[in-house]
Amino acid sequence: MKDGVRQGLKLVIFDCDGVLIDSEGPSCRATAQFARSLGVNISDEEGLARFAGKALPQVVRELEAELGHPLPPGTHTKMRDNLVRLMKEGVAPVEGAIALLEALAARYVPVRVGSNSSMTEMEAKFGCTGMDRLLPEERIHSAADMGKPKPDPAVYLRGAEMEGVRPEETVVIEDSDTGADAARRAGMSCILLRPASHPMPAFWPVEGFVRVEHLDEVMLLLDAALAPAFRQG
Repeated sequence: MKDGVRQGLKLVIFDCDGVLIDSEGPSCRATAQFARSLGVNISDEEGLARFAGKALPQVVRELEAELGHPLPPGTHTKMRDNLVRLMKEGVAPVEGAIALLEALAARYVPVRVGSNSSMTEMEAKFGCTGMDRLLPEERIHSAADMGKPKPDPAVYLRGAEMEGVRPEETVVIEDSDTGADAARRAGMSCILLRPASHPMPAFWPVEGFVRVEHLDEVMLLLDAALAPAFRQG
């Protein structure tokens, strides 16, 4: 198996939570708090491990299965609205995210976002952090709004289709097992942002997949993998 992402890349697709926006922790803790209000015995730490990378309708289905009864209609919408309020109160970019987006923009590398968050959530997150200047709405895709949350690859395939590039010419930057699995199913390369101390996905290793511990490492990887038109020098 070859190391590193595939060569000839023409599109970079970012996940949102945990890759661009440091919101995975607060979002999962809020979801765990909601689950406890329903009588589910789950800690904030367990909530992060369980809910990271999942769309809210998925979370609702899991909670209903555990509780053994349906939750009121519109529960996931109320949870989304609560998360939007949380994001508007203050959320920060992941360290290195803005610098990476700016470096890609300087080289005219096409960038898109594919997330399990709703468009409403992402508008709040990107607006709060100022990332909306680098990520116009037409380049943001919501798997939740599509009704096909990751690990379904649909949101990533949609991004590549809209850009007019093949999956094998696309690299996804992810932090969750769910998202990395979606990239694998899409036939794309993946840069997984994950500390060395954390376990890797069960399907690892995969050709075209590589792990980094900080976004500062990503541009070095892309320098060697981007199609010639996007390379410096």
